[in-house]
Amino acid sequence: MNLAGLSLRDLEYVVAVAEQRHFGKAAERCSVSQPSLSAQIRKLEDLLGIPLFERTSRRVLPTPQGEVVIRQARVVLEEARRLLALARGTAGALHGPLAIAAIQTLGPYLFPHVLPAMRRHLPDVQLVLSEGRTDGLLEELREGRLDAVLLALPVEAEGLTCDALFFEPFVLAHPTGHRLESLPSIALADLDPGELVLLEEGHCLRDQALAACGAITRGMRHATGLETLRHMVASGTGYTLMPRLATGDGEAATVGGLVAYRAFQGDPPGRVIGLVWRASDPRATGFRALAQSLRDATPPGLRRIEDSAEA
Repeated sequence: MNLAGLSLRDLEYVVAVAEQRHFGKAAERCSVSQPSLSAQIRKLEDLLGIPLFERTSRRVLPTPQGEVVIRQARVVLEEARRLLALARGTAGALHGPLAIAAIQTLGPYLFPHVLPAMRRHLPDVQLVLSEGRTDGLLEELREGRLDAVLLALPVEAEGLTCDALFFEPFVLAHPTGHRLESLPSIALADLDPGELVLLEEGHCLRDQALAACGAITRGMRHATGLETLRHMVASGTGYTLMPRLATGDGEAATVGGLVAYRAFQGDPPGRVIGLVWRASDPRATGFRALAQSLRDATPPGLRRIEDSAEA
């Protein structure tokens, strides 16, 4: 095969179509016209002698052979980026667009605390922030659509590097005037699992709360998001475990005084928050430095964890 007919730009087009599942959206992402992108992919398919995508009027799906090519295209593109970094003398540094996502129960409450430090530490980076659930974020990270994610550890670490940042305790959120308010201190043993309200399946916070309380889900009420969960508590539906950062200050956090927060006595339940990136990413030095800057900006009420990067 003549390699002169294969370009990195063609591989970028293929990866974009695979991720967008749409030629028009892929073309927009690559800043080219759809006819040009489609024509280049057709040429690449002719060069390789295989169809990369199954095309219908309603959807675009990679073929089995296409999946293999797409996986390798991501490897080639990452190695090309490594080559450019070495040539520029910036191997390991973070610069340009950087897509960082956080789990939904963390992002809105953590970003306001750490963004000033991130902006100071990354003056040459254009941050692209997003949120999602753990499984979806890890999939996007492995596929290269995200550069790093902030989430609760541990995670399935094959092919990933995890650096623990800080421990976030859970506090009890209960309706104002609830019987628990009269107790001088609160322990997990004081909780009735029958009154516990949780997030719906798919949220790691739900599993962490169940594990902390030793509860089962039968008959429990569920919320789609953390703010809905807070409002369920405010309405008197029950109580829940709330991440410390989400307790905030002022009337919004207490829903006009309808929600009270209590710290647990002794060692509280909680979660370890970490920064996760691909082990194959050539910018490992930059991500470790970013993790240290996040650690240095540990929000009040959370416990900093010293450097602990592991593959």
